[in-house]
Amino acid sequence: MGKTVSVILLALLLLTFDYYIYKAILNGFKNWSTKRRKAFTAIWWSYSLLLFLGITLSVFFNIYSWLRTTIMVAFFITFSSKFFFLPLLLIDDLRRFIKKLRKKDLQPEEAKEENTIPRSEFLVKAGVALAAIPFGTLTWGIAKGAYDYRVRKQVLILPNLPSSFDGIKIAQISDVHSGSFYNKRAVLGGVEMLLNEKPDIAFFTGDLVNSKASEMRDYQDIFAKVKAPLGVFSILGNHDYGTYAKWNSEADRLKNLDDLKVTHKNMGWQLLNNTNKRIKVNNEEIGILGVENWGGGRFPKFGKMSEAVQNTEDLPIKLLLSHDPSHWRLQILKEYPDIDVMFSGHTHGAQFGIESEHFKWSPIQYVYDEWDGLYQEGHQQLFVNVGYGFLGYPGRVGILPEITIFELKKG
Repeated sequence: MGKTVSVILLALLLLTFDYYIYKAILNGFKNWSTKRRKAFTAIWWSYSLLLFLGITLSVFFNIYSWLRTTIMVAFFITFSSKFFFLPLLLIDDLRRFIKKLRKKDLQPEEAKEENTIPRSEFLVKAGVALAAIPFGTLTWGIAKGAYDYRVRKQVLILPNLPSSFDGIKIAQISDVHSGSFYNKRAVLGGVEMLLNEKPDIAFFTGDLVNSKASEMRDYQDIFAKVKAPLGVFSILGNHDYGTYAKWNSEADRLKNLDDLKVTHKNMGWQLLNNTNKRIKVNNEEIGILGVENWGGGRFPKFGKMSEAVQNTEDLPIKLLLSHDPSHWRLQILKEYPDIDVMFSGHTHGAQFGIESEHFKWSPIQYVYDEWDGLYQEGHQQLFVNVGYGFLGYPGRVGILPEITIFELKKG
């Protein structure tokens, strides 16, 4: 009952908001013919009502996930655009209100000389132009940004690196979120880009699915192509535990988790759940450690560093895979000074922002201190990969999907 009331109130609020903008546009384009005004009215309200119908179906009924995503994205883009329009309309209404007050102070003869107070055609047209910016940008992010993979290369300087590992190449991908994909050929293209770099080791740092292991059904064979001579190592992210989906029982959720672990195995990936592996080259070794999800906030905390570091005291270099970058500052820097580099994902870079050689910005930086790229305190380093896939909004603007290639160098 509470959900129904909330949806009705939200619908009334948004329809009021919609009507306000609709009337403003009609008043701002008074030169439109009757035919054009009728066509605009039919298109505007047909689209709005279809959108609200879609939202209702998404909330109350079990519809296809791709259809739900499409509806939610259309809703998000539409009302983001209209939200950008709103300030100019409010400015125009404020202008009209002030002018009306001024008119009251005039003598009757002067007031008669005042024209009626029409909406400013300039402000309405400016609002339309302003609204087109987020609409065009977010639409472009879906059409082009979602699968516009890039290879980022990063040198890691490690003073204690054994000579046999000097020059070793490591590939990292993160946050696949296979349940969001809709273009298998593009996904395969990104995997081929990774393989073209010929890494010696590969890392996957969590969130293979949105919630359900079945989401990998169409993509398991593609990601099974990710191979490396010294091994492919993976961990779980917060989405992999299935805690964001509805299950008939806890046993069903745990069965789903077991199925996902089998998927890692079927792909030839070594899943590190609070454990470690030794990598040997020419009788010299380094350690790859992996923990289950652990970080700040409301996300599940299953990571157990005390288990992951067991029997690693003799290793000169320890590389840690941990999905959530907040783990680094909350625990690793304070309690595990022998961790040389931690590899994370999770933030997605918010899938929106600005990134260049000398400047980067994203709204996610107000949530996470470390959200994109390389960070260092003392001798310890953290790298945050902004993700291979996407979640929610099926696109990326400015913060593109990433394949990271590291080269280990002895300092």
